[in-house]
Amino acid sequence: MRRLRADRRLLLPAVAAAVAVLLAGCTAGGGSAVSTGVPSAVVAGSASPTPLRAGDWPTYHRDALRTGTAPGAAPVGPLGTAWTAKLDGAVYGQPLVVGDRVLAATENNTVYGLDASSGAVLWSRHLGAPARAAELPCGNIDPLGITGTPVYDPATGRVFAVAELAGGRHVLVGLDAATGALEVRREVEPPKGDPLAHQQRSALALWNGRVVIAFGGLFGDCGDYVGSLVSVPTSGAGTVLSYAVPTRREGGIWASGGPVVDGDRLLVSVGNGESTGGSYDGSDSVLALSPELQRVDWFTPSTWADDNAQDLDLGSLSPVRVGGHVLAAGKRGEAYLLDAQRLGGIGGQVAQATVCPAYGGAAVDGSVVYLPCQQGLARVTVGQDGSLHQDWQVDLERGGSPVVGGGAVWVVDDHRGVLLALDPATGRVLQQARTGPAPHFASPVLAGGRVLVGTDAGVTAFSAG
Repeated sequence: MRRLRADRRLLLPAVAAAVAVLLAGCTAGGGSAVSTGVPSAVVAGSASPTPLRAGDWPTYHRDALRTGTAPGAAPVGPLGTAWTAKLDGAVYGQPLVVGDRVLAATENNTVYGLDASSGAVLWSRHLGAPARAAELPCGNIDPLGITGTPVYDPATGRVFAVAELAGGRHVLVGLDAATGALEVRREVEPPKGDPLAHQQRSALALWNGRVVIAFGGLFGDCGDYVGSLVSVPTSGAGTVLSYAVPTRREGGIWASGGPVVDGDRLLVSVGNGESTGGSYDGSDSVLALSPELQRVDWFTPSTWADDNAQDLDLGSLSPVRVGGHVLAAGKRGEAYLLDAQRLGGIGGQVAQATVCPAYGGAAVDGSVVYLPCQQGLARVTVGQDGSLHQDWQVDLERGGSPVVGGGAVWVVDDHRGVLLALDPATGRVLQQARTGPAPHFASPVLAGGRVLVGTDAGVTAFSAG
């Protein structure tokens, strides 16, 4: 995870009465499980269920499987700027859309509720001073606040985000999405290593009434960090579960697409570990985890040791489900098709094809996968016979993570600051518009007849027709 990783770490302020008494145990696959009955530092307010509406975008890439597909999106047409909301920092995570609200979080540790029709600020909640580069051992985001895409929970009406604040600690907050009222605040730290060396980059996931949080390292892979997952009840109180990759160091879980909820299991991709020979150490992998965060299945390429040695691991892209298969890709440029019922262990892929080094989150439309390449976008089709076929690839200066809807594939070239609508069949540019400078791995949102993009200055909404 040394190259091209827009890593960031969230450090939390002094929180009154914050404690975490952790009881470590052993899980399948050598990871660690941690639980505690200690209550949250702050839990206020009561659950206020707010059902989702058709067309809402409550999580990264719209749904728990991270398909990035919006079936009801407006047909693509000429792009015009509908509104621009200048916020107090860069918006690295996808904005969320819930009803008439756009929910966005910044690297200055502020969460906003915006009017979806005008971009006007309806409420904002600042969570504390973010981490600065001078206090971190490495990294490339300054300030470093909220980086992973938040998640909205319709059962409680809360939007959850993880902030990194000055001092080297992480905090999970749950805010009333209608008012911004703080209802949950709880410290969340990785179960192994130095919290200061960890970064929360991946999108949050909502699973079985719990918020799942992934941790990796800072850009530069410095310090004592170990990739891990932490699961916290949406109430903010009660048992915390965790899994740590069974490697001595590294093995970060950092892809911006975040954990993928695949029925009764969670799929994650893992970055390189320090081991470059001998026994497999659980890194450079696709893992399947149970609700208790125990490893129940896994895949790693037969080249895992060389991948680790050359920083060519699978941790750069979240895996995606494609019918009866799981597709994984990473920095080496190889795409692996796995049997969803048995991921295959070492070298157990169903099919393999050289496509491109891939980063962020892919989009899935039926049997077609749109892969965000390091410098472009590729369309790959999964055949009925379990084969992989690359249909086309378009070059970009630096490709973000695509989404699909309205008869187009949408992608941000974040280096040039341009939003592109591409023909799904050919990759031809149908429409384009300037976004201004945008964060690495930026991904559009299709909701309410508009296309939303998080930028270095806030959020811009485009009309699509």
